[in-house]
Amino acid sequence: MLNKIRTIFYTVSTIFLAVAIIIFPDESLEASIRGLKLWFEIVFPSLLPFFIIAELLLAFGIVKVIGMILEPLMRPLFNIPGSGGVVLGMGLASGYPSGAKISSRLRQEGVLTQIEAERLVSFTNASNPLFIFGAISIGFFHDPKTGLLLAISHYVGAILVGLCMRFYKYRETQTEKQTNDQRESFIRRAWNTLHHERLKKNEPLGQVLGRAVSSSIQTLVTIGGFIILFSVMNKLLFITGITNNISILLGQVLDWFNIHEGLSLPFITGLFEITLGAQMISQTDNASLLIQLVFVSAVLAFNGFSIQAQVASILASTDIRFAPYFFARLLHIVFSVWLTIILFKPLYLNRNAFSPYDITVDSEGQTIHHYFWFDLWNWLDQYGYLISLAALAIGCTIIYSRLRRP
Repeated sequence: MLNKIRTIFYTVSTIFLAVAIIIFPDESLEASIRGLKLWFEIVFPSLLPFFIIAELLLAFGIVKVIGMILEPLMRPLFNIPGSGGVVLGMGLASGYPSGAKISSRLRQEGVLTQIEAERLVSFTNASNPLFIFGAISIGFFHDPKTGLLLAISHYVGAILVGLCMRFYKYRETQTEKQTNDQRESFIRRAWNTLHHERLKKNEPLGQVLGRAVSSSIQTLVTIGGFIILFSVMNKLLFITGITNNISILLGQVLDWFNIHEGLSLPFITGLFEITLGAQMISQTDNASLLIQLVFVSAVLAFNGFSIQAQVASILASTDIRFAPYFFARLLHIVFSVWLTIILFKPLYLNRNAFSPYDITVDSEGQTIHHYFWFDLWNWLDQYGYLISLAALAIGCTIIYSRLRRP
């Protein structure tokens, strides 16, 4: 019965899109150009370097070495191998769907089991920091303070999802543990791993680079096709009135919770396309800033149907199932929304608070207010790299000492 329903849904949806494109060719072309411009100017140049570097890290065995270092951290926290730390870092830095792309490659290389890959994909697909701080915070809300709140809610929410998903099929077989002699020095084991990986493939550098570039471009072309398709689909649903009808129903539900019903249409739009949805949410009148930020956090956590379709396409080449990833999106919404509400006062409202000791008078007799959170942010921006280097050195020292234990 379920398969019959799917057949009917797929058939009706395809016919609807075909007829709508024929009836509204100008609008379809406009939406297609908009999606193509988004892909060519933002997505392609931002993701291509990360995809190529990820392929090279995997080809030269560097991922396995990093996995040896991060195993004591990633296994207890997320119940995945240390190589998942590479995916987590690159996924959070480059934005979706990098996490799915790199996870699928690790699965194809046998670095991850099916269950571990499903755990990893569930929390490593996050928004690009530049998109949160640049496009949403400054471009849409015209308030840089909202960027810190949205970023912390989004990324901490993703980490909390990873901590929860560690219990997903907890008793399933894990990857084979390293059989190397633990008394052997870490440097020697790292070198043996790198050398073994290079000899195992025994490919010239040009071939490795060519395959990395071609594989990355092929994936990005597929991603571009999904961006264009969902841009056109979103436009057609709006023109035909389907989006408006759904927003009316959702608006009644929001009204029960005393939430401005004008957010229903932007929220539905954001479920398909994050950028347009976030922009419409920020422009909604008669809605408080907190509610707007809550809805933007929910849209970012959901990833949008366009991103989800891209992830599904990437995972289709492996045995990684899509259902755990979709469930994690719902879980991410809960965490992100909750964190946005909890942190709104300390990270946004209280950032304007100052004490009498923060007040000075300049040479012209004018009072100057020094905002604590703003000064703290500037101090971290100036000296934060030293803290990061110190933390990295301490962490490496601890891990190295543990690896040297017999």
